[in-house]
Amino acid sequence: MAEQIYLAIDLGAESGRVMAGLFDGKQVRLEELHRFPNGPVHVADTMRWDLLRLWSEIQSGLAKAAARFGQNIVSVGVDTWGVDFVLLSKTGEMLGQAYHYRDRRTLGVLEQTFQRVPRGEIFAQTGLQFMEINSLYQLVAMNQANGPLVEQADRFLMIPDFFHWLLSGSRVVEFTNATTSQMFHPTTRNWAFDLLRQLNIPTQMFGDVVDPGTKLGNLREEVARRAGLPRLSVVAPATHDTGAAVAAVPTENTGRANWAYISSGTWSLMGLELPHAVLTQRALELNVTNEGGIDGTYRLLKNIMGLWLVQECRRSFERNGTPYDYGLLAQVARDARPFRAFVDPDDHAFLAPLDMPEAIREWCRETNQEIPDSDGGVVRCALESLALKYRTVLGWLEELSGERVEVIHIVGGGTQNELLNQFTANATGRPVVTGPIEATALGNILVQARTAGAVGSLSEIRSVVRASSTMRRYEPQNTAAWNEAHARFTAILGRR
Repeated sequence: MAEQIYLAIDLGAESGRVMAGLFDGKQVRLEELHRFPNGPVHVADTMRWDLLRLWSEIQSGLAKAAARFGQNIVSVGVDTWGVDFVLLSKTGEMLGQAYHYRDRRTLGVLEQTFQRVPRGEIFAQTGLQFMEINSLYQLVAMNQANGPLVEQADRFLMIPDFFHWLLSGSRVVEFTNATTSQMFHPTTRNWAFDLLRQLNIPTQMFGDVVDPGTKLGNLREEVARRAGLPRLSVVAPATHDTGAAVAAVPTENTGRANWAYISSGTWSLMGLELPHAVLTQRALELNVTNEGGIDGTYRLLKNIMGLWLVQECRRSFERNGTPYDYGLLAQVARDARPFRAFVDPDDHAFLAPLDMPEAIREWCRETNQEIPDSDGGVVRCALESLALKYRTVLGWLEELSGERVEVIHIVGGGTQNELLNQFTANATGRPVVTGPIEATALGNILVQARTAGAVGSLSEIRSVVRASSTMRRYEPQNTAAWNEAHARFTAILGRR
């Protein structure tokens, strides 16, 4: 077949990109057309996203795509992080600047919400893990602080849906991102309207939910004209970046639960791909989540704080006059003495600390452990703790699915952290296969290609990923020492 070109707009918490995927029917070749920074903007004691600047950058990327590929582009689609959203008025005005999920307004809202609707009832209606960053608690907090603004909302759009609206005028929400909100019912496959009414959240703003791969329309005429593009098809991929990344896991065992994935980046999302949500009492007790995937699948997973700990350590070291690139940071961690101290990566202390290394040391101090006394020691503590948390979560997933995981696939930017990859194999006692790095962009692009008829099933998508990617395998090492470390880790977390 002639080479087809698809555009992926891939927005992460630290940066965004406009990527081109050149697909010849067997392999996808990626080209980065435009990269730009992203991050929180502090406004009057709140934390927001600068969505209008991101939209400006996206348009610059579209213009570069037009200059590079002209009329040969088939479609475009957006993926982003989950939980955050925009409220639009009936006339299409943004009602305020979108909040960042780390904004402090949701502190304490979980417990307030449980006083109105019991925890078990919320889980039964949503299947989602309880995190104060979830859209549900953001809306509860917004309703408390500014109810009249929420009442004005005519449409709730999650971040990728907002950009699809800017691109095409579409006002729907895509399934994979809707399921991150804790406002979507996993069995009725619609918004959890009963729950929303119980919490006095206006329901008129919640529109249609569409499957990944849905054609949303064509580029708005003025957007196409400014970019120099034809009026391309706008396609909703799996708009949650983890959903897109899991679509691009290069497993040959689609349809089985004997492999796990870790989408590794600022967050680590570890889970299984299952045909349905798991809504048992044990799933509630373990605080796991059920997020939507391709072809109606569900991703039974756990959010783990991820490389955020290392990223924030690096920023702190630089502020204090010791800059590291990630390669050097991995080296000093490798050289540090192993198994001195552990932290729970998911403790609230690490969500948004002013100084991550000091937060790690303080956690060790409070749990009566040896305190890391070097930069490498702090980072090694973070990486070992992540790997040990992966082992704990793996045990939960196997318990809930009833099937042993034989291999762990790590995809995303975190695949470049070879030390953590090896630690993960060691801690879990399972082989780890890493790659592709660009799983999210590949998943986005190949869902678009399937919509265009250029590829068929999810298994075929993954076959293309295998043909297009470099993968590396890590075998478990030194498992006895890691078994002992995990026992200590579990005991320390139990004391906290």
